[in-house]
Amino acid sequence: MTILENWRNLAYGEGLDNKQREQLWTNYFLVEKGIYEQILSNPTEVIEGTVEELAKKYDTDIQTMTGFLDGVNESLKGYENPVETMDEQTTVKIEIDLEKLYYNMVEAKADWLYNLPQWEELLPEDTRKDLYKKQKISGTVVKGPKVGRNDPCPCGSGKKYKKCCGSN
Repeated sequence: MTILENWRNLAYGEGLDNKQREQLWTNYFLVEKGIYEQILSNPTEVIEGTVEELAKKYDTDIQTMTGFLDGVNESLKGYENPVETMDEQTTVKIEIDLEKLYYNMVEAKADWLYNLPQWEELLPEDTRKDLYKKQKISGTVVKGPKVGRNDPCPCGSGKKYKKCCGSN
């Protein structure tokens, strides 16, 4: 089993009761926030090292670092780390795309991350508002007009809806 599979099993599935899982996530979110505070303090730095080295650098364990790398992977500039297959000695790189990262933090509803004070220096307020709105709109489901029983069927058969697709 890979370290990512171990992390996901621990965080989402096996081996912990609800209270233990809640404690795991509380601890994870604190570590995650601390890592992002460091990264966003120097956002142009390209961070490279093995999973083990990064865990030491950010004063955490390998499982937590793996969860972090999995979460940040979609916010990197033009590449992704091999999170599905990595082990402790896999070399990874963290080079943040700030707009992707902010958008993904909003998508994850991680207000403790997208409200970090570092964002004020990194992205103008109007850009942050636009990214926030864009993400919220992307998750909005818009229903089309309701088809009435006597309306033509939208499948194009020419029959009334009640005699065609609405007859079930």
